[in-house]
Amino acid sequence: MGAVVADDGPSGVKAPDGGWGWAVLFGCFIITGFSYAFPKAVSVFFKELIREFGIGYSDTAWISSILLAMLYGTGPLCSVCVNRFGCRPVMLVGGLFASMGMVIASFCTSIVQIYLTAGVITGLGLALNFQPSLIMLNRYFDKRRPLANGLSAAGSPVFLCALSPLGQILQHEYGWRGGFLILGGMLLNCCVCGALMRPLEPPKKAEATKEPAEKKVKKKLLDFSVFKDGGFVIYTLAASIMVLGLFVPPVFVVSYAKDLGNQDTKAAFLLTILGFIDIFARPICGMVAGLKWVRPRCVYLFSFAMIFNGFTDLMGSMSVDYGGLVVFCIFFGISYGMVGALQFEVLMAIVGTQKFSSAIGLVLLAEAMAVLIGPPSAGKLLDATGKYMFVFIIAGIEVTTSALVLALGNFFCIKKKSEEPQTKEEAAEREELNKSENKTPEDAKVDSIEVEQFLKDEPEKNGEVVTNPETCV
Repeated sequence: MGAVVADDGPSGVKAPDGGWGWAVLFGCFIITGFSYAFPKAVSVFFKELIREFGIGYSDTAWISSILLAMLYGTGPLCSVCVNRFGCRPVMLVGGLFASMGMVIASFCTSIVQIYLTAGVITGLGLALNFQPSLIMLNRYFDKRRPLANGLSAAGSPVFLCALSPLGQILQHEYGWRGGFLILGGMLLNCCVCGALMRPLEPPKKAEATKEPAEKKVKKKLLDFSVFKDGGFVIYTLAASIMVLGLFVPPVFVVSYAKDLGNQDTKAAFLLTILGFIDIFARPICGMVAGLKWVRPRCVYLFSFAMIFNGFTDLMGSMSVDYGGLVVFCIFFGISYGMVGALQFEVLMAIVGTQKFSSAIGLVLLAEAMAVLIGPPSAGKLLDATGKYMFVFIIAGIEVTTSALVLALGNFFCIKKKSEEPQTKEEAAEREELNKSENKTPEDAKVDSIEVEQFLKDEPEKNGEVVTNPETCV
């Protein structure tokens, strides 16, 4: 797995945990912000779209739904592209797609055309950027990976707080067509972030000696062997259940506040509170997850974050005034930030670097189905009962259930894994890497003497001295 051209993360290279990795982290921060905040920020233009095309709010809401569906549902496709072409080329193409979709959408004359451009094309472009950026972050950071994941995840609330007011300004000054055109230009920054994803190069000596062996190995474009890992199966099941209720409260909390008799601006301020708390919760949680005692038990910290989030939903269902909703948004922002900072860190810890590119694609595909079911089913429940309390209770039960599935499944069903690598190739590479790191100058001298003696004593065969290419000086 050391081919630089394919950029599949050579296992013989130690993660630098810094250096150019900070540039990769910066790019991942921007990509995460665009990927998660853009589908919500586009909703600012919905009123003008309703007025121009004579449609309903539910029709325009499909734009955000399609964007999210493409972000999650194209996970396996992104995995195949990354394993075939590498992270940097895929991200460059994705940036062009994301920008092109919004630019073309600014010239559309029907809502269906906007579905295809701003929804499908832009959504595919964001997906082709989001997943490779996480893969590269996983390759550049090891010891500091929890902190790196927390900092990159903070891009979502930061961009949400920035893009929503920016969208309102663009709509007021240039209309929805001009706003779409400018946002399309901004999305070209995804190409810049893609250019930052410089592949890690293995040592030249290791690359030369392992080249013949690598040619014999046929690389899998999508590795389904991750399903043999019980930890991955439990994580995928828990994450799918979690997504059913995780995004429901932010969608309905503003309407909940309006239903209690609060003004529109006052109700919308709740999301600002939630996002502001979320900005600080994610990097702080990443720092905590990186502590020496916490990191081996990160899956249980993730379970606690989900239980905290579910319990917050249950308590929020009892809110009867604006003050209660403010308290709910504060605690929901903390728990939501913890979940956002830990979800991919736990997945990386379960499957490892080599299988992460395939694992994240399959997980996102499973979550895509839940994303499409969760909010619409909550809306139907609200239409049937007319009470937001039941919506928040169901969401809390779903998230709490996912936490129990993850924690109990990990505790009872997963045997404790040794810290040894999973494959013989990884074990040999890691052993060789450790030897090279721990070797002292005296050891090097002894090794050179042994090699010279070996070459002198070795008998000739067929007129040539039999030598080991790895030890020849």
